[in-house]
Amino acid sequence: MNSHDIHEVLKYLPHRYPFLLIDRVISYTKDQSLTAIKNITINEPFFRGHFPYHPVMPGVLILEAMAQACAILSIKSLDTTPNKDSVYYLAGIDKARFKRPVSPGDQLVIKVGIKRVMKGIWVYECNSFVDEEPCCSAELMCTYKGV
Repeated sequence: MNSHDIHEVLKYLPHRYPFLLIDRVISYTKDQSLTAIKNITINEPFFRGHFPYHPVMPGVLILEAMAQACAILSIKSLDTTPNKDSVYYLAGIDKARFKRPVSPGDQLVIKVGIKRVMKGIWVYECNSFVDEEPCCSAELMCTYKGV
């Protein structure tokens, strides 16, 4: 097990509040998989408009959280840390499915695994859960431009 607190997460992602969607890495296996968490609070800025009387985390932000977990997995697997010129792009989303809403008070557990790497494109199998109940699954494609 190889966990990382928020200070370590900030070394691998350029994102900052309000767009940083990973709070902690709870496990990591080089070139294979990573599990991360995002604690969902009512203070999240998107809840003011989505939806004021029934707050739900937007699905696109769940996908973004999964992409950020993929970025950490890739960059750590490359044994590097990004610099100000490094960019990690989300290149594609396939087979996205949403199975339950994510609400304030939930802890989103994100599990990502590398399926393959080909010509600079990383393909991941991604799943997220709340209380061990599936809430989102997708296959993501990303690319990293480390300069």
